[in-house]
Amino acid sequence: MSSTRSPSVATTSRYRLRQSFRYDYDAPAYSLLHRLVVVPPQHHGDQTLRLGAVRVSDGSAQVSWTGDEHGNRVCLVRLAVVPDSVTMHAEVEVTRPDLPAGPTTIPTTAPTYGDTAPAATLPAAALADPTLLGASLQTVPDGAVRRLARELAGGDDVLAAAVRVGEAVHELVRYTPGATGVRTTAAQALAGGQGVCQDQAHVMIAVLRAAGVPCRYVSGHLVGQGGTHAWVEVVVPAGRGARAVAYDPTHRRLAGDGYVTVAVGRDYVDVPPTSGWYSGDATGVLSGTRELLRTQEA
Repeated sequence: MSSTRSPSVATTSRYRLRQSFRYDYDAPAYSLLHRLVVVPPQHHGDQTLRLGAVRVSDGSAQVSWTGDEHGNRVCLVRLAVVPDSVTMHAEVEVTRPDLPAGPTTIPTTAPTYGDTAPAATLPAAALADPTLLGASLQTVPDGAVRRLARELAGGDDVLAAAVRVGEAVHELVRYTPGATGVRTTAAQALAGGQGVCQDQAHVMIAVLRAAGVPCRYVSGHLVGQGGTHAWVEVVVPAGRGARAVAYDPTHRRLAGDGYVTVAVGRDYVDVPPTSGWYSGDATGVLSGTRELLRTQEA
């Protein structure tokens, strides 16, 4: 008996994100300026934005849009008088073609695999961009970071070296919610040996930049994960330009299917999903919800 295999059919995944941020204030607050980085750019690599909207529970809020130096989309919310409770809702829909089945790690014996990895195209100037090569606030290297850079990040194959660093970070910084905070630096997370995805991304970035490899921090979402996720884009040469290959040290794999990129920057400080300022003696308490659904279409 013989059998034939049906030809593969190209499919596209549609990701629908609904996210909310609720702030409850215990005293009067005024002159609120809030910054949301929750809607992706129109295009990022193979990802295309189909819908990106923010609405605010208080009808008097002024909502405007701007961009930042990294090409991210930034939503600004202004309120002259802040109610006791205010909720900001984001609704996002993006599509991206599904990748062919294959390994999600890059074996050092097959360096050309990086040519098929999901990536954003960049100009050649990105390879020498000081914002991608220099230490940022949360990625300043110490002795331990530099030692890892010397041990792991050498060789001609930049992408394979980056994967070695990412795999080492996965082992050296154990995923432990609550062990660190948004101000924890890469050096502190590495010394403590624990942290969350943000810390693992920071350590990987710190090591790569210490070795002269340009890279950037990514804020986004992963299907099946409860909150905002973080990973790394490694910038490698590609013909006359460059490519930013996404790698997730938390899960030790390429960040392809199941990932939605929202923003990129030097580190977390550039792209917190929610941040803001207001006048008054109030203390704001944040709570939120997030739902990311994925459907496939032929």
